[in-house]
Amino acid sequence: MSEVLVLVEHVEGQVKKVTLELLTLARRLGTPSAVWTGAGYSPEAQARLAEYGAEKIYLADSAEIADYVVAPKAELLAHLVTEKSPVAVLVAATAEAKEIAGRLAIKTDSGVLTDVVGIEDGLVADQSIFGGGVNVRSRVTKGIAIIAVRPNATPVEAATGAGTEEQVSFTVSDAAKSARIVERVKEEKGARPELTEAAIVVSGGRGVGSAENFSIIEELADSLGAAVGASRAATDAGWYPHQFQVGQTGKTVSPQLYIAAGISGAIQHRAGMQTAKTILAINKDPEAPIFELADFGVVGDLHQIVPQLTQEVGKRK
Repeated sequence: MSEVLVLVEHVEGQVKKVTLELLTLARRLGTPSAVWTGAGYSPEAQARLAEYGAEKIYLADSAEIADYVVAPKAELLAHLVTEKSPVAVLVAATAEAKEIAGRLAIKTDSGVLTDVVGIEDGLVADQSIFGGGVNVRSRVTKGIAIIAVRPNATPVEAATGAGTEEQVSFTVSDAAKSARIVERVKEEKGARPELTEAAIVVSGGRGVGSAENFSIIEELADSLGAAVGASRAATDAGWYPHQFQVGQTGKTVSPQLYIAAGISGAIQHRAGMQTAKTILAINKDPEAPIFELADFGVVGDLHQIVPQLTQEVGKRK
């Protein structure tokens, strides 16, 4: 079968869930090969990648790759595309990886698809475009298929691969070294899952009413083991930090369950969450646009409903 390259997302050597999703997807398209960049590679990382189907693991773990912004990774992938002739390159639909995909497309004279939520035989992709207002099926018609897939779009399935390691002999060009990383600041993380990778997300909007009231959103999220999100109205009001904003100008999420509490459902917000598998909306306005999108809707005061829901979840544990 044709080779499919998967760019590995990792933090301090820990393979991120989206990479396992990409490997799962790659197995349906060909023979998965993981591409590891930067430091942190270990036997544990090798075992993790092999567990989810990586037949080969290309290693480019030099400081030259890690210490510069995006361009070296694009050059590395272009080098592998030329040398290995894969049928496709899969990356996560994150801000950094989408830039890498765009640069790679230019270097290899190929087409690129972003915000993909599914891939079928023939490398036909399902995309959510125009701010989530239109769903289309697309296929790359020139060069190799470079595809950026949204996190949580593919259920993870384990299937052991050989995990054969191959060191990549590669020199970064001077042009790719024009932007250097001079400092890294580690963000302190709490017990909640990362927003874009969470299987369940509980978001609050204008209807929450205040920063203090977001505690009921957090309590429901904690009872479900979920991440907390917020609408643009809530973050603009200063009720919740901007890094938790879900929407066209925030983060895009595709969880198994999305709970929208006090969110009207403006197109700006819908663009960031409408690919969720199941959507539960809680709003006191029965005419709120969010109900057009929701699988389940509750009309009522979220300040009464959300605490009751938290209690019921607690009883079932």
